[in-house]
Amino acid sequence: MSGKVLVFAPAPVLTVTVEQAAGAPDLHVHPGGQGVWQARMAATLGSDVTLCVSVGGETGELLDTLLAGQESTVRSVRRSAGSGWYVHDRRAGTREAVADWPGAPLQRHDLDELYTIALAEGLHSDVTVLSGPADPTVVDPDVYRRLTTDLTGNGIRVVADLSGDHLKAVLRGGVAFVKVSHEELLRDGRSIDDTEDAFVAAGRTLLDDGAEAALVSRAGDPALAFFDGTVQRVHVPRLQIKDHRGAGDSMSAGVAAVLARGGDLGEAIRTGAAAGALNVTRHGLGTGRADAIEALLSRVRLESLG
Repeated sequence: MSGKVLVFAPAPVLTVTVEQAAGAPDLHVHPGGQGVWQARMAATLGSDVTLCVSVGGETGELLDTLLAGQESTVRSVRRSAGSGWYVHDRRAGTREAVADWPGAPLQRHDLDELYTIALAEGLHSDVTVLSGPADPTVVDPDVYRRLTTDLTGNGIRVVADLSGDHLKAVLRGGVAFVKVSHEELLRDGRSIDDTEDAFVAAGRTLLDDGAEAALVSRAGDPALAFFDGTVQRVHVPRLQIKDHRGAGDSMSAGVAAVLARGGDLGEAIRTGAAAGALNVTRHGLGTGRADAIEALLSRVRLESLG
């Protein structure tokens, strides 16, 4: 396998963050959103990444420029409405949301063009990663069902990091791997409570509903992996947390990167866990170093629940 990964990120956002450095405000402007962060981590792990996005308005023009500096091939569709954005203030040491807008819903013509490009690129990939929009109203869930069905039906493995109706859609399409957080399982009513037994039951339901394998992240507790007929706790080294955001996206990207180069699910899950563990020690979402992830990988342990 060539290690080609397509990341479907239909609605990236412009991120503006104000921090304090050397006694003065420091402004950071980056392309963001789940898919952008996943693409960044997959590229860090050596994958040949194509990022499929739609952008519009003045925000979209800036996003196009910033995305050109990423370590990915970018296929961008110009949309009729403006792209989303957020402004965060971290000068006090914690993240405070100042203002945000997820972007307008994608219209039919935008979706048609985006779908065509994503399908073509996906058919040339080893693994396609489906990421969600900042707000579920921005992209119709049926787009995800159709893309999953078409790619899976043509032998392409699909990794999805989604929740709500978008998760239901890819499960109907027959997804190869899903990553879901325990908060999302609770919010969607898939888990009856926050006990491990309830999350194990919810994970098994994901398999019953159409996923070949699944990973349930649980913040400070070991993630739960469901693959090859087993349920495994995923133990990672304890590290000091700088920013917990982006850990789940790094996990999904790590899984996709290993599967794309022909690795097995056990290696993929351990690599994803190592990537997620490293990401929480940094400010940058979806960032890290491949050598540091490799060092952590030897300390990630899978424990069978029997």
